[in-house]
Amino acid sequence: MLLFQLTPSLGSSNSLYSLIVSALFWVPWIILIFWGQRIQVTISLGQVSRSLARLKLLSDRSKQVLLNYISNKGFKTDITRFNDFLEYFTIPPVSMDPVGVVKRFDHILTTQDKRIKNEVAQLFSTSDKIERSIIENMVGIAAAMNQIFKIIRHYYILGKKGNNIYLLAQLQMIMPMLLKQADALVNAMSTLELGQPLGDGIGPASVALLMREKEKRRIGDETVFAETEYKGRRAILVKAEGPEGNVGEIDDALEKIVKEIYPDVSAIIMIDAALKLEGEKTGDVSEGVGAAIGGYGIEKFKIEQLAYEKNIPVYAIIVKESIIEAIGAMRKEIAESVNQVQQTLFRIIEERVPENGRVVVIGVGNTLGVGQ
Repeated sequence: MLLFQLTPSLGSSNSLYSLIVSALFWVPWIILIFWGQRIQVTISLGQVSRSLARLKLLSDRSKQVLLNYISNKGFKTDITRFNDFLEYFTIPPVSMDPVGVVKRFDHILTTQDKRIKNEVAQLFSTSDKIERSIIENMVGIAAAMNQIFKIIRHYYILGKKGNNIYLLAQLQMIMPMLLKQADALVNAMSTLELGQPLGDGIGPASVALLMREKEKRRIGDETVFAETEYKGRRAILVKAEGPEGNVGEIDDALEKIVKEIYPDVSAIIMIDAALKLEGEKTGDVSEGVGAAIGGYGIEKFKIEQLAYEKNIPVYAIIVKESIIEAIGAMRKEIAESVNQVQQTLFRIIEERVPENGRVVVIGVGNTLGVGQ
């Protein structure tokens, strides 16, 4: 009798249990079907919003570091004009008709560089070349940080307005890498303040060591060269003028050397920092062929065109480093790679340049803290 009385209650309990299990299984599916994208958008918005706030903090810090440096040096500046200067932009030339686009781009970038230098000279009057170049580099970082923040904010607001999960997902994926690079840019400003060599200066540093106790001559704007001899070969050493933070006009200097001064050049060797792949060691040295120079590609095009016209082979020696290491203070591993760079350079000269031949050796990169 007792068992008969308990049976209905057990059956009722099993039905309730099944109903709860079914609800636990189906309710999440129903929520995901109807509100899944909205939930995903909310999560993405939260993560991107936090990253954007961090980016804004870094952008503001870059401006503050620059203003502190200016203030400590005793300069006075108009904040409104300074902020307007950070909004300065450059419109690239039209490329629908590619004929002559490199020359037009070169003209626009030359105008941009002169404009920035003149503006810095007006805002911060100083006769110290190193000090002026430091301010120019710091202004470049502050302007870049300001532009990066505005672009990311633009796409964030677009994604938020339209609940565009695809746009927000892309932002979410690139933000960790972008924040890492932005953090490195801001940290690099302290290196600039001290005038220390950057990781990107390994090319000029390698050539500068070969220039010691040699007569240096200017060849173009912010660019110098010297001559030396190695086992019966004449080497023309070229780099941007240091120790101020310049990159020089390497392409114009090379053109003047090959066309006007030494038309019998047998080879061109370029030394530069290059982005390493993940898993590669910082400071590893590799050799190859081609114009090892970064930027917008104008200098690279002009060097390649010159080498083609004169039938001069172009060899490259690169020192591998990350983008963060390139814009930060030169690490020990990078500095110690100079010996291997020079060994590789001498071997290439012996193998590729005939006796009594002439070779141009170019150190590519920012010369902050690297003299000659």
